[in-house]
Amino acid sequence: MTATTQNPTIQYRKPKPGKIYRSKLQGEMTPPSPDRDTLPKNFLLRVKEFGPEVAMRKKRYGIWQEYTWDDVYEHVTNFCMGLISLGLQKDDAVAIIGENDPEFYWAQIAVHSARGKTVGVFSDATPEELLYVLDRTRAVFLLAHDQEQVDKALAIKDRIPSIRKVIYWDDMGLWDYDDPLLASFEDIEALGREYKREHPNLFEELVAQTQREDVIILSMTSGTTSAPKFAMITNWQLVYGNAMNYRWVQAWREDNWLSFSPMAWLTEQAFGFTNFLLRGHQVNFPEGPETVQHDIREIAPAGLLFPSRVWENLASSVRFRISDSTWINRFLFKIFMPIAYQYADKEDRKEPIGIGLKFLRWLGEFAIFQPLRDKLGLTRARNALTAGAMLSPDVVRFFRAIGVELRQLYASTETFGTIHLPGDVRFETVGVLVPGVELKIAEDQEILLRTEARFAGYFEAPEKTGEVIDEEGWYYTGDAGYMDEESGHLIYLDRLKDMIELANGQSFSPQYIEGRLKFSPYIQDVMTIGGFDMTYVTAIVIIDFDNLARWAEKNGLSFTTFVDLSQKPEVYDLIEEIIAEVNRSLPEWQRIRKFVILHKQFDADEAELTRTRKLRRRTLQKKYGEILEAMYGDKESVVVRADVKYRDGRTGVVETALQVRTITKT
Repeated sequence: MTATTQNPTIQYRKPKPGKIYRSKLQGEMTPPSPDRDTLPKNFLLRVKEFGPEVAMRKKRYGIWQEYTWDDVYEHVTNFCMGLISLGLQKDDAVAIIGENDPEFYWAQIAVHSARGKTVGVFSDATPEELLYVLDRTRAVFLLAHDQEQVDKALAIKDRIPSIRKVIYWDDMGLWDYDDPLLASFEDIEALGREYKREHPNLFEELVAQTQREDVIILSMTSGTTSAPKFAMITNWQLVYGNAMNYRWVQAWREDNWLSFSPMAWLTEQAFGFTNFLLRGHQVNFPEGPETVQHDIREIAPAGLLFPSRVWENLASSVRFRISDSTWINRFLFKIFMPIAYQYADKEDRKEPIGIGLKFLRWLGEFAIFQPLRDKLGLTRARNALTAGAMLSPDVVRFFRAIGVELRQLYASTETFGTIHLPGDVRFETVGVLVPGVELKIAEDQEILLRTEARFAGYFEAPEKTGEVIDEEGWYYTGDAGYMDEESGHLIYLDRLKDMIELANGQSFSPQYIEGRLKFSPYIQDVMTIGGFDMTYVTAIVIIDFDNLARWAEKNGLSFTTFVDLSQKPEVYDLIEEIIAEVNRSLPEWQRIRKFVILHKQFDADEAELTRTRKLRRRTLQKKYGEILEAMYGDKESVVVRADVKYRDGRTGVVETALQVRTITKT
């Protein structure tokens, strides 16, 4: 692996010492050839190869609509020519805000083929957050999914002079809008058809000019501690990264891929969008977030990628629905789930499995597990992937027990890292190195990665680039971990800055404890707290209102609102028992001593979460400082006052007395 190419505008940091690890897997990784080293080149190869075959499907009004590769080619070329006719040039940025749809894919391929850059924006971004993206990336066009996203753009219209057109692809509710800034997707395609008549070979000529080092995506980092940056993603990062992982995440032509995780998240780009162009698998777009579970069952995809939070919610939902189901389903689950766990644990430890246990697991498969996977749409899920925050071993173990091999990726926006291999999923790890990736564990346990599948730096922020890359080409992840040298698996601990040392000198990982607690169907979110001046661990808990409301109704507990339910003594008793159960599996110094149930959910719009739903710990600790003081004092309750901004723009103040509960159960 060569050292990073020196750039005189970047001051790279000095290297840290540490042990270097390389892949133990057999076989070399074959780099892509020059005729396949960019995504647009691969697109034309797939069109030539599969032409009239189905490339993607989108469910609209309950009906799956199909698009062949030839159809996709027509949409892409027309849209590309349309943008060029409006002045799109090489290196221009085009922002896209909305849900995953065929038009999102078409627009990306079109812009990349013209050697431009796309910027995905999370669909729940506020107008101010959208303004931040457009301003920082100097975007010249904005694609807005529907009326909601168009309204955001129009709200900041006077502050985005660089935007030449706001282009929408779902016109529902927009028929009466009359603003010269607006244009429909079809309008741009019509311009493109006219432009193609005058320049019939231009698209193919542009694609031939694309280069592996072209920056094609500006991917916004999570921004857990500061303003988000924009990582410059090249063709080569995605194409080379796909080649590294292809043996372990094989995508075949006949596979169905579910495109649901946000395209603003680079992992979906790497394993969904990139695989579509390089391997030609069929991409399926659900009708919407509210129908995705039903649509998954119809698709039964071979591949899907969810953030860890979605898998956590799905596991909690399954367990709650079983408890709320018929007596026969509850009975079968109670009988066969311990058997399935025992079977999975023996597989994990590579222990022999007796004939009796195999037979009982086989019975459980027919009695409950196969029907359960069918309900979830996971009957053919060969590549069920998760990334983002570390997923609790409890969740991985649960899905393994019901017959879904959930595999974790460890990576970041900036680079590829490790992956669980099929048949080698270890609950407490995040997988192994694949050929093409090197890993170093520094003396302070920071994880460093080096690979050609790495970002080109932060957009217009060379000083930030130099902070995370050293002179030898190592990327500094900011994560803590260590290698299990016998198995070659990476053990992820937590963010270095989030590893907390208590007053007694003992350390703990907040994320690990939080993941264990979120396995409960009654806990939606949680933040554990400690510090050098604190002698024990505390927690702020967010209840899962829907599940807990049904539990309250079954137990005859009346309530009116989220706030009312959250502060019921019976609810505190339930949450205390859940925390006590997790405490029993933890060392004494890591156990939670006190907790508070918050009167509201953590909210990305209030900067409490990132758009990928990671906790902004510093913001939360500052905002809820009174709660922390109460938990580390002798108070039995605390009155909190919080400014609230409603979706319609109004603001208000919420004042609530929260209980402080000391854990007495052991």
